[in-house]
Amino acid sequence: MRPTVRCVYGLIRSLSQPNLSPQTTAPSILNVSVTSAHNVGLVNRFHSNSKHLISRKLMRNGEERKSVICIEGNIASGKTTCLEYFSKTCNTEVLTEPISKWRNVQGHNPLALMYQDPTRWGLTLQTYVQLTMLDRHLATSSAPVRMLERSIYSAKYIFVENLYKSGKMPEVDFAVLSEWFEWIIQHIHIPVDLIVYLQTSPQTCYERLKQRCREEEKLIPIEYLEAIHQLYEDWLIKRTSFEVPAPVLVISADHDLQKMLHQYEENRERILTARSTS
Repeated sequence: MRPTVRCVYGLIRSLSQPNLSPQTTAPSILNVSVTSAHNVGLVNRFHSNSKHLISRKLMRNGEERKSVICIEGNIASGKTTCLEYFSKTCNTEVLTEPISKWRNVQGHNPLALMYQDPTRWGLTLQTYVQLTMLDRHLATSSAPVRMLERSIYSAKYIFVENLYKSGKMPEVDFAVLSEWFEWIIQHIHIPVDLIVYLQTSPQTCYERLKQRCREEEKLIPIEYLEAIHQLYEDWLIKRTSFEVPAPVLVISADHDLQKMLHQYEENRERILTARSTS
């Protein structure tokens, strides 16, 4: 067994022990940066109106509980913009994907390595992604509403599946990751109250991806985005691939910033007061 795999396996197993408290990562809190006066006014109205919505306590078994919302979507679908917008909401905590961790594991960049040679490095990256996303789900929070960029579910159902179905992940690697994922889901409670799916065309994602010029993303072809899009559609829209862990709110995200801000405003109550019945 590879050293990295063995260490991660031991840490995941330790999370199920009742006397252990897993270390959690400090969440990344985003700030909104909107330049136009119109958009600033929209954000301010949203911030004021949301205080009343979020002040309602979400209760389970007589005790206050957290509402967990996962923002899902393709690469460059607008997840960061969405999270930045809701981060200004009172009593809402935003946790972004830990990309900085994926870029630097004791001086190594498994994210870049995976894009360069997915067959060799897919298991290495996705093992670490699975661990860090689990850490995000289990992070403690005092805020009644938590918003996560993607989830441990999409890490497996979208990105691991894509590597395997495209022939870039050996069957044995896929089997190992799948068993780990199933063990986590069966032994660790990972609640999700709402999935917000930013439905964006692969062409729009490709254009945005080229504009933001992230180093690791320079090698991503539009065919990759098309494959990711189809996996999201099968999972969250057609529901023909895997079980969906929460209700899904679909927001069309091919629009410009102003239109997207209006859509978030229109859907804010459903998003911020979401809670499952389980």
